[in-house]
Amino acid sequence: MNKIIEITDFLAPELDVYARLSEVQLLNREFPEKGLFIAESPKVIERALDAGYEPVSCLMEKRHIEGEGKKILDRIGDVPVFCAEFDVLTQLTGFKLTRGMLCAMRRKPLRSVREICENKSRIVVLDKVMNPTNVGAIIRSAAALGMDAVLLTPGCSDPLYRRAARVSMGTVFQIDWTFLTEDSLDEIKTLGFKTVAMALKDDSLSINDPALTAENKLAIVMGTEGDGLSDKTISDCDFTVKIPMYHGVDSLNVAAASAVAFYQLGNK
Repeated sequence: MNKIIEITDFLAPELDVYARLSEVQLLNREFPEKGLFIAESPKVIERALDAGYEPVSCLMEKRHIEGEGKKILDRIGDVPVFCAEFDVLTQLTGFKLTRGMLCAMRRKPLRSVREICENKSRIVVLDKVMNPTNVGAIIRSAAALGMDAVLLTPGCSDPLYRRAARVSMGTVFQIDWTFLTEDSLDEIKTLGFKTVAMALKDDSLSINDPALTAENKLAIVMGTEGDGLSDKTISDCDFTVKIPMYHGVDSLNVAAASAVAFYQLGNK
């Protein structure tokens, strides 16, 4: 049976996770086993539950208790559910809740790169992609367009940040991902992957070059917004690839480019 608690005290410590702790604080790098994240919207929460993440509490609009959130509440048992009217929640959190529902959940230990890449043939490597919206959009495209896993360098935004998970539509819980231990491709190459740098270089291969799809194991490497990949990273890759551009357009946003690359190079 759900434990429904109407919000009467904005300063209640149980609400800190939603109102006063930053996502970096929730991540808890010092004690990762205590780390939390916030899932936003019933769809994202449901996919997190499907993937085995443990809920700690929920925060929701009162009207959704018997509405869009009911299916979630039926699954989480006696986990505390804090509720209030729309205006109160917006005042508490500082933003409008997507579909009127948030859920604090426990993080899982990160899996190793070797474990993530086992029996995989197409992976994505994100190098210092710092915008959580782009990370979420790239992961959604990776899941939809035939990629097997996503690896992130330490400088990337965390896929479980609220905005990243929401933009991904919960696919962060449906595709394997983890962080590399360092800003290097060595760990990937030792696992037998050929690396493909997505970069605007004149000596690049076209993305539809048959040499790329002929490779058994490909790692598609994409760089940060604006600057792209460093010259060193590009030179360390086995291939450099660009998407042909027309009408004087010089480049695509990294999230848009990822969809093109994954469709062409992903598992068919």
